[in-house]
Amino acid sequence: LVEVLVSLLILSVLAATAWKGMDAIGRAREVADGKLKETLRLQSVMTQWEADMAQVLDTQVVPGLAFDGGALRLTRKAQSGVIVVTWVSRDGRWLRWASPVVSRVGDLRTQWQRSYTLQGREAGTLTALSGLVQWQVYCFRGGSLSNCQSSGNVAAGTGSTARVLLPEAIRLSLTLDERSGLPGNVQRDVMLAPQPN
Repeated sequence: LVEVLVSLLILSVLAATAWKGMDAIGRAREVADGKLKETLRLQSVMTQWEADMAQVLDTQVVPGLAFDGGALRLTRKAQSGVIVVTWVSRDGRWLRWASPVVSRVGDLRTQWQRSYTLQGREAGTLTALSGLVQWQVYCFRGGSLSNCQSSGNVAAGTGSTARVLLPEAIRLSLTLDERSGLPGNVQRDVMLAPQPN
């Protein structure tokens, strides 16, 4: 009887140890799955950012790309026209808004103006990332890097006919907090689309 009791005690200790090990493995798997999902989310957002930059189009009607410190607005090619895209920070979220496709000058100007009044709940608005602390965009022009809010290269023309030339590339710098699941800094350099002559 004593041998049976000792055997049961040993088996119960082994079972408790195995249970703790399985529980630790389960928790580690949950953490790894969560980090994988957050990494995939960040990668898909960066892929969308790069796709937008690869399709930037200077329509010469509105600026092809403009960053004012809070929002980045751009016009990009679409299958049957042009869309206005805005990346903006609202309440710790990084949002992307895309206008409907337009093919007339007046409609393009209307959508560009509409991009200045976004509240974050409009149709076409998606939350790209949560936990955004700050973001900055830098422009590469003529081999040097500068803040996109500083004055850029101006094409020929004066007054209302002058326009800012597109940079050759853009550097995106994001600072994320714990709500993003991936706290820290993210930086991405992207070449802009070549413009038609």
